[in-house]
This record gives sequence, C-alpha cells and structure tokens, in this order.
Amino acid sequence: MNKKQKKMLKRILLAAGMLIVCNIIPVTGALRLALFLAIYLVIGYDILRKAGLGIRNRQVFDENFLMAIATVGAFALAIYDRSGDYNEAIAVMLFYQIGEWFQSYAVGKSRRNISALMDIRPDYANIEKDGSLEQVDPDEVAVGSTIVVQPGEKVPIDGVILEGASSLNTSALTGESLPRDVGAGDEIISGCINMTGLIKVRTTKEFGESTVSKILELVENSSSRKSRSEAFISKFARIYTPAVCYGALALAVLPPLCHLALLGAAPQWHVWIYRALTFLVISCPCALVISIPLSFFAGIGGASREGILIKGSNYLETMAQTRCVVFDKTGTLTQGVFEVSGVHHSEMEDQKLIEYAALVECASSHPISKSLQRAYGRPMDRSRVTDIQELGGCGVMAKVDGVEVAAGNGRLMERLNIPYQECRSVGTIVHMAVGGAYAGHIVISDVVKPKAKEAIAALKKAGVEKTVMLTGDIKKVADQVAASLGIDEVKSDLLPADKVACLETLLQNKADRAKVAFVGDGINDAPVLSLADIGIAMGAMGSDAAIEAADVVLMDDNPMQIVKAIRISRKCIGIVYQNIIFALVIKFACLGLGAVGIANMWFAIFADVGVMVLAVLNAIRALKAD
Repeated sequence: MNKKQKKMLKRILLAAGMLIVCNIIPVTGALRLALFLAIYLVIGYDILRKAGLGIRNRQVFDENFLMAIATVGAFALAIYDRSGDYNEAIAVMLFYQIGEWFQSYAVGKSRRNISALMDIRPDYANIEKDGSLEQVDPDEVAVGSTIVVQPGEKVPIDGVILEGASSLNTSALTGESLPRDVGAGDEIISGCINMTGLIKVRTTKEFGESTVSKILELVENSSSRKSRSEAFISKFARIYTPAVCYGALALAVLPPLCHLALLGAAPQWHVWIYRALTFLVISCPCALVISIPLSFFAGIGGASREGILIKGSNYLETMAQTRCVVFDKTGTLTQGVFEVSGVHHSEMEDQKLIEYAALVECASSHPISKSLQRAYGRPMDRSRVTDIQELGGCGVMAKVDGVEVAAGNGRLMERLNIPYQECRSVGTIVHMAVGGAYAGHIVISDVVKPKAKEAIAALKKAGVEKTVMLTGDIKKVADQVAASLGIDEVKSDLLPADKVACLETLLQNKADRAKVAFVGDGINDAPVLSLADIGIAMGAMGSDAAIEAADVVLMDDNPMQIVKAIRISRKCIGIVYQNIIFALVIKFACLGLGAVGIANMWFAIFADVGVMVLAVLNAIRALKAD
C-alpha cells in the first residue's frame, strides 16, 4: 500500500472505532449529535470538499455530490425526527469510503504491474574514457559509440556486441523466463539485464529510438486511446447522474404533492425525502465508472507482463473480435534464416559435399553462401580456394585444393554439360559438380518457426475462422509452408502493393462485426499493418516501421504470443461485459425497490458498495493472462 492508501485505511478504522464507541456509551441530545457529526467529518470531509468544488466549478453531478446530498439529508431527517439515529448517514459514508479504498488498492496493484515494466528504463550508460568507465545520460550517447555493460546492469541502448559474452535476462521485455546467451557479433536490444559477463557494445540507435524508449512510450500512451465500451460508460455517466438526481428530486416532491391534491390530507414529506435519499445512494454509478476502465487497464498491464504491448484499450476491444488472421511469411511464420535442410544424391559424404560448397562460395556474402558456411561450421581457409569465377544467374566455379568444383542451379550444370538430378524438395537447390562429375545437390530453405504450426491450430481452437498467408515467395515454396502449417489460404508472388490489395479484399468480404488482423515484421509490412483492423508486429526482431505502424507489438517472436494476445483481449472484454450487465441489472432493480420504499438506506449502501467491490474484484482478474 502507498501512503495515501494507508492514510485512508487509518481514517476508516478510526471512524469505525468511534462509531462503535458512540453507540455503546449513553449519550443523548446535542452532545450525541456533535459526536456523530465529528465521526461523519472524519470519514467524509474529503467527499464534502470534492462535492463543494464540483458545485463551484459547475460540474455538479458526480458520485461525490450524490454521497454528500444523501448523507447530509439523512442527518437532517434524523434531526427532524428527533430520533438520534445518525448511524445510517455515517454508515453510508463509511462503506462508500471502504469501497473507494478497495478500488484504490486494485488500481495500485494494476499500476504496479505497469511499473514493473517501467523498471526497464536505464538510468545511465558506461563510456570508457582514459582507461576508466564514466557514467553518462543515455540521451548523450551518439550512434556508433562503444558502451560497456557490466554484470547486473541494464543494456541502455540497442547495439551489436563487439567484445565479450554473457547471458541476458529478457523477461521484462518478452515475458520469457529463460536467459538468452549472446556473444561477439550478436545484436542486443535495450532493456535487457546483463547477467554474467562484461560486454562492449557498439550502439546502432540513439536512445530515443531504441527499443526501451519505444516500449515505454507505447505503454505510457496506451491509456489515451479509449475503447467503445469506455466511451459508452463515460457518456452514460454524464447522462445517468443528472437523470437520477432529477429523478430523486421528483420522487421527493411529486408523490406528496399528488397525495395532497388527490386526498387533501397532509403528505408524509419525510417518508418520500428518505426514499429519495435512498434512491440517490443506490444510483451512484461507481461500479461502472471504476470497474470498466480498471478492467482495460488491468488487461493492458497483464498483457505487457507477458511481453505483449497493446497501444490502447480500443485495440484490445478490436482484437477480441478478430475472426481472420493474415500472416506475412518470412520472419513471422518462418525464421527468415536460410539453413541447409538436406543433401541428396551425394556421391561422397554429406559433410564433405557441404565443405566443398562452403569453400567455393567463401567469397560471397549472399544469404545462400552464408547458410553453407554455417552448415560447414569451421573457419574458412581461403588459401585452399583459387580461380574463383562467379557466373551471373548460374552459380560459382573455383578450384578447391586443386580440384574443379562448381556450385549453382540447373542452368550451371547444363552450361557445363553435366547431367544432374532434379529435386522435389521445396527450397533453393544448389547442384554440385566435383572434378567434372555430378556430386549431388544441397537443399537450402527458410526454416519454419518451432511454434508456428501449434499457433495456427491454437488460433482455430480459439475461434479464429480463417487464416491467410501473404508472401512474396514463389508459389511452390508458399504452398509447401502453408500446407505444413495448416493455413487455410495462401497468396504468393506478391509485391507490397499486392499485399495491400489482398487485405483490402479480405476487409471488404468480412462479416459486419468480424475483424481482420495482420501479423508482420518487415518494413514492407508497414502499409498492411496500418490498413488492417488490428496490426500485430513481431517486435523483438521487427523493423521500427512495422512497430510504429502496428497496434499491438509482440516483444517475443514466438507465434504463440498471437494466440495469447487474442485470449487476453477476449478475457478482458468478457470481464467488461460481465461488469456492465451485472452492475446495471442490480442497480436498476435496487432503484425500483428504493422508489417503492422496500429498500432502506442500509440496503442502498450495501447494494452500491457491494456491487462496486464485486465488479472491481472481477476486473482484477484481467491482470492474469490465463
């Protein structure tokens, strides 16, 4: 609890204790009134002050005004009746404050969840000067500078490791509990905690453009984008509160006047005024005004703890209605890293063929060449390679250890008049000839992410009716990936403009309330992310343009995070609807009972505070992702 909550709890306990004592000791008359007024001021002075400020600022109709009028009126009735029973007025204020304290505690708990994410903000960066480390503001570090991150410190700025190796704790960013091992040449993002070794990092971004800054900006601005449900509650409260105030006034005045006009007898003014005051207490819209924004706040906080950043409650609501999910392929469903996936028809050991291929391609920086070098797994001894010839559109020829080696596509084999074997596998096929004879071929393909197939199945189980993949890859590769993952529809050979056109068609043909989500990570995905009803960026490795254009950012590139994001949003929206229906049904039922005199002031306060406490308890459930 914070200081404000502790102070409020002390006031509640003090007022409750004083109320018990005053009901035990035999005090009557003016002294009893003075004692109970003192208790009332202890527990309710802030409500009275807020009501007075609202009247002065011409913003009269709020819950503070309702509580002030109802409780002051209850005191006035007790004085008028000379009953000396001031318990109702104090109990109304006491239980209302208990409800307010409970709501404050719930909001504090949700804010602490967001604050945990805010702890990723680095306080300084270490710059090496004259053999010693100097701490500087991260904003002062230029792109291309070398910073030192010691064990236990936060990585302040995105960059590439120049020296050292370590394990990084990325849980605050991605929700992933396992540490990530990194070494020289690896890219790292700001906000991670360096756990073991000292590392030197060359910065690749300014602090303001780094991952940690963008995350904090997204979270801080998320509350400014309100959902339709929140907007409805705000409008409802602005109309509802004045309406019930005028309704209470009518209940206090019209029945007695009608009684006087029709029967000619003296009306029981105190009975109808009491009913009107009870009506005001019941009508307080706290359960709705507090629990609905709290539900969204808790949902966004719970999602952020799982490494899912949602830019506003409106996007949370839209995501809950998603019925079609459209995927980019490379970097989203696949790792975007080419790897050797097979060696076929080899006339020698597989590893020997890969060795020849890696050496003959050693001078190239092409992704295919890099994948062959990774598969070889040893340092390149370029002295073994001579007479390198690159044949555009065909491949490479060279001498390896004095032996003629050719690596390339079928056209290269035809050019050399070497018969070769066609390959039925999907991917890039590197045909190999060694010493003028065909030696087999190597299959290189983009690797599907480990959880991609599971994610597609989970989406369908969660109620997503259609999955689509849009890719610039050739049809054969696209069809094979889609079939292996269980995707319903695939469009291949697409340019960025073609992806936009395909998504526009899907948006035009969707059902009225259904929403279309697009998941991507590349710069060319930014237009489609902006166009979709809900754009989801794979943020950990995604481009800045994609993260900027998206409505939801997944800090972990695991496709299962998409499923988790949809589940969180649906759980949150379900809680919101539960609270709206529950609060309105109970509220209007109690208003009716109060109007006909069945519900008294005690019933009113228990109904109001009870509904609010139950609604807030329900809202807190949104903090948990599962």
